[in-house]
Amino acid sequence: MKRMMPLKKAKLGFLGRHIMLKKDFADLVLAGIKTATIRLGVVKPKKKQVLLHSGGRVLAELEITDVEVKQVRELTDEDAKQDGFQSKKQLIENLERIYGRLSPDDKVTIIRFRVLRKIEGSEAKEESKYLGLKPVDIASIAIRYGIKLHPRDMVIIKKVAEAGSIRKAAVALFGDVTRRKAIRIALNKALKKLIEAGVIKREESKNHKS
Repeated sequence: MKRMMPLKKAKLGFLGRHIMLKKDFADLVLAGIKTATIRLGVVKPKKKQVLLHSGGRVLAELEITDVEVKQVRELTDEDAKQDGFQSKKQLIENLERIYGRLSPDDKVTIIRFRVLRKIEGSEAKEESKYLGLKPVDIASIAIRYGIKLHPRDMVIIKKVAEAGSIRKAAVALFGDVTRRKAIRIALNKALKKLIEAGVIKREESKNHKS
């Protein structure tokens, strides 16, 4: 009697604020060719807007436009092309390199997105204080990449990431929104460290002449 291969249990997973991709795939996203990522299991994004990371840097902000759950057998060549592959066969081969042998009945989640903006200093609005990033983004990226700051500043950074805004962090830390200056100083220190580490890229102005 032929032995049946056990199905992978479709666990419920979550996608946070960050999408990590290899450079080749990230380049396809920035070029507008790759407009989706396919993950094993049922994956629910927690945020509509997420940050694209690759090679230790933050490259862009993406907006999730659609989430669809399918069985592997239901995937199409069009799904594969959205994920940056030439065919369904090539897509499944790549998924199996990551997750191991797949069954036709295994569930996968197609997360479709569009690029809202590339995160580069030269493209950020002049009035932006953090190169186009939100304060909570600076805080969460600094924590994710283990940026070293004074313990006092790290307390502030962690509170911004937890609270979601400078105002809420000020109230939580100091009980007063007028103490926001200390939080902005800590965020600027974190941003400087992220730029020095190459996590966030600041391009020289196109008008600069050597």
